[in-house]
Amino acid sequence: MFTALSRQSCEHTGSRVLYKMSTIVTFVFLLLSIAIIVAITLVQVNRKEVLSPGLKYGIVLDAGSSRTTAYVYEWPAEKENNTGVVSQTFKCNVKGPGISSYASNPQEIANPINDCMNKVKEKIPLHLHRTTPVYLGATAGMRLLRLQNESAAHEVLRSIQNYFASLPFEFRGTQIITGQEEGVYGWITANYLMGNFLERNLWRAWVHPHGAETTGALDLGGASTQISFIPDETGDTTNSTLPVQLYGYEYSVYTHSFQCYGRDEAEKKLLALILQNSGDKSRIYNPCYPRNYKTVLTMKYLYGSLCTAFLRPENYNPDQLVNVTGSGDPALCREAVSKLFDFASCREKEDCSFNGVYQPKVKGNFVLPYMIPKFDEIYAKSYCFSANYIYYLLIHGYKFSAKTWPQIRFQKEVDNSSIAWSLGYMLSLTNMIPAESNRILSPMSPSLFAGLLLFFTAVALLCLIFLVYSCVVSRMRKNACHVDHVFPVE
Repeated sequence: MFTALSRQSCEHTGSRVLYKMSTIVTFVFLLLSIAIIVAITLVQVNRKEVLSPGLKYGIVLDAGSSRTTAYVYEWPAEKENNTGVVSQTFKCNVKGPGISSYASNPQEIANPINDCMNKVKEKIPLHLHRTTPVYLGATAGMRLLRLQNESAAHEVLRSIQNYFASLPFEFRGTQIITGQEEGVYGWITANYLMGNFLERNLWRAWVHPHGAETTGALDLGGASTQISFIPDETGDTTNSTLPVQLYGYEYSVYTHSFQCYGRDEAEKKLLALILQNSGDKSRIYNPCYPRNYKTVLTMKYLYGSLCTAFLRPENYNPDQLVNVTGSGDPALCREAVSKLFDFASCREKEDCSFNGVYQPKVKGNFVLPYMIPKFDEIYAKSYCFSANYIYYLLIHGYKFSAKTWPQIRFQKEVDNSSIAWSLGYMLSLTNMIPAESNRILSPMSPSLFAGLLLFFTAVALLCLIFLVYSCVVSRMRKNACHVDHVFPVE
């Protein structure tokens, strides 16, 4: 006969049913936990939303010889091949002359600049002010002032730095850029706006244009003029070629800047030469001014610049007045303008522009910023001079011909962006501004996802442990019943 314990452990049907039900329920919970773990993991991984890190902003002040212009630029923070895809969003012309004109009163620079900067503040989101860099690049006017009076130039720059220290932006300092840098930055601007560096493909991704040709850049400022392009052949260009790296590509750009050959300084030199050849030092006739036009200039205006200082008369008096009358003679105007250039030094040299300066043969299309000034006396009186000066500079200086002249485009803007060196300057500077990664927005917060994953993993482990335990106990019971059947107790 069997013992009572053996009968209980082997024949209790109700207990076995309850045990099987609990095992099934536990197994179902295990499957559900595993399914939930897989589901939330797949959702968290595959349903992530990639958000752009937003926009970055930069401010560049183009401190030219005749005026200062503030530009606001923006670009996506993730960048393309280490360079930002920059666009101009705002432009403000600072009232008054260029900063070099404040050499005797540098403390007054802040007032006109402040008017523009107040407008700039409104164009940039408030929360980005502290991280928005501001750069001021000064060109030929300040280059001349530094050569003429280094301490005065230093005081002008220090006054600007003191002003910008009070603003909420991240001021990166002032810089007097070289003529070569100005030329290269202008070249970068022209080619960027013409789409020669980047274009969008069918999938709206930025790519390098296949077989794109670069555009040359011409710039005529108030105190200097620049020419920049990539020539077919390069000779001895150690001092005239600069390397440029943008969007993962390298370029070798010929560039040269002619100091004192900007429009304003060239006109002063013309008047100084006319006065030098005049018997009456108090009255001259200018063939480039309209006939019977009259104006009064000071000796300081004519000879105060470093560009004309070498022409000063022995008895130079900066306050002496000179009466100028226009004679309106086109032929004499052309002759007078031609004397501003030294073409003889380049005679019979194909790789020479003027003043003995090396220049490869011009190649490709060129863009020249075309600025239409407001019609007032200061510009209207000089239209004849400007036209002749640009003609001699382009034809006899830079060696454009009847064949290559149509390749020059006179433009003020491209796609609402000014063709100014400041954009190229900003593009180059974005190479040094760290990019930001895309922001990843998940369906669940990291803490919620981790909590759910931990909870259901614990549930699954507990269910698995219970099932393993149940399996072991069930096997032990079966073995015990088998032994009782084989060895009955009498």
